[in-house]
Amino acid sequence: MSILDDPIAANATPSLTEAPSGAPDHLVAAGAFSEEERNAVYRAIETRRDVRDQFRPDPLPDALVRRLLEAAHAAPSVGFMQPWNFLLIRQQETRERVWQAFHQANEEACRMFEGDRRAHYQRLKLEGIRKAPLSICITCDTKRGGPVVLGRTHNPATDVYSTVCAVQNLWLAARAEGVGVGWVSIFHEEAIKAILGIPEHVKIVAWLCVGYVDELYDMPELAVKGWRERLPLDKLVFEEGWQDCEDM
Repeated sequence: MSILDDPIAANATPSLTEAPSGAPDHLVAAGAFSEEERNAVYRAIETRRDVRDQFRPDPLPDALVRRLLEAAHAAPSVGFMQPWNFLLIRQQETRERVWQAFHQANEEACRMFEGDRRAHYQRLKLEGIRKAPLSICITCDTKRGGPVVLGRTHNPATDVYSTVCAVQNLWLAARAEGVGVGWVSIFHEEAIKAILGIPEHVKIVAWLCVGYVDELYDMPELAVKGWRERLPLDKLVFEEGWQDCEDM
């Protein structure tokens, strides 16, 4: 039985997608959150990290996983198409097969860098697939909603953009729960599709390694390890039109 079909897990916490309407016309007050609530939201955003190696092996409770999935499923989507699916991978054998596909692609990626940059790349630890007790493959069904979707008529990529919103929702909810998440993107998509039996028209948007962590970096790991610094916000904000930013 899938956790999504488990009535006990489903009823463990209130569903974000089944909240009661506040009025007959479904309109409710749109006031700001309290200062404490705002601070919690911004804290989750500012302290979210991409975890690569620090996962604990103990499994996540089903009710917690359900809350993370509910948060992801509450994401906005163009035309309300909700193009995502969530493939939960817990079996070590499956995760090992995926790791082998990742390892092959990672070796290819390493060869794309030269000199000190390649040596630096090789020192980065990317062990989440093997260490995290849960992986979630988040996909985008390009046929969901039919051939014509409101808001997608002139930009078909909005289904992928919508799915990325679900990824971010899950990530922020995980941070609030004390759960680490690592996004693996180094693999050939067809290799993972073959392992999991994913149809051709479905895109893999994210492979997330998910598990408890005892510590997080106080700034992005790639900044800590000297790979790249955070860009200054002021250089990224333009007024009324595009400006030069070639030096970034």
